[in-house]
Amino acid sequence: MSAQTAVAPARRRRGINLEKWGWVFMRASGVVLIVLIFGHLFINLMVGDGIHALDFAFIAGKFATPFWQWWDVLMLWLAFIHGGNGMRTIVNDYVTNEKARKALVWAIGLAAALMIVLGTLVVFTFDPCLGVTESSTLWESCVALGVVGN
Repeated sequence: MSAQTAVAPARRRRGINLEKWGWVFMRASGVVLIVLIFGHLFINLMVGDGIHALDFAFIAGKFATPFWQWWDVLMLWLAFIHGGNGMRTIVNDYVTNEKARKALVWAIGLAAALMIVLGTLVVFTFDPCLGVTESSTLWESCVALGVVGN
């Protein structure tokens, strides 16, 4: 082989390889999501009275505990970031128009970010006694907690 036919080695770009880290994130978050989702389903559907115990009071009790708040928020964040990254990958693979691709990727990112913010607010600001009146089935529970009435 002569010196003229030799192919120069490919040059590597410097900096962070975002696609590689996105690929790694998808695998790691997928494993964590499996644990979070099956833990969520097991606690909600199998423990105690199972599905028959699922009502407003059950959810209010879960959201009153910081452990379950963080469990659900982590599940929410990972699910939206994982799903958004997957949709971004699909858009990058199949949308050929550069402007349309950028618009769709931005829309996916904004939708995921909005849902993450709103979901997080719901979990951490949830108040089951907000707006409870004496005719409500929650009145005794909220009075016992000292939140309403007396």
